[in-house]
Amino acid sequence: MSVSGYASEYPDTPVNPGIQTFFETFYKTSDTPDAHDRYADSFTKDAVLIMASKKATGRSEILALRKGMWEHVASRQHTPVKVFPFGANADEVMLYGTVAYGLKSGKSNVVDWAARAHLVEEDATMKMDFYQVYLDTAEQSTSR
Repeated sequence: MSVSGYASEYPDTPVNPGIQTFFETFYKTSDTPDAHDRYADSFTKDAVLIMASKKATGRSEILALRKGMWEHVASRQHTPVKVFPFGANADEVMLYGTVAYGLKSGKSNVVDWAARAHLVEEDATMKMDFYQVYLDTAEQSTSR
């Protein structure tokens, strides 16, 4: 079942439905300001998260990075447009979409992003052990 507003297009390739559900839930969580622990729970305990030029390894660093992402942001809305699995039933994907920011300063902006993710099943739950987001930080800063 689709999490409203977070469904993406996928190619005509067999995809683990758990991956589709994972990303729909992940981006909804990402857009929820106080869901820091839930966001960190989307990663394995030793995961690597690279957000533009910032890198976090492990839960505590990912949690700190996540909290920092909300320092100047009042709201965000991800639109994950497409997900490209690396072959049939792959556990590695590329994604792209947009994110609309509403800043605490009152300004707003929409930024394109792309990402690479590797997923694993841990305790019958999909999680990422690697997630790298590519976005134009100069574009982000024009809205501050």
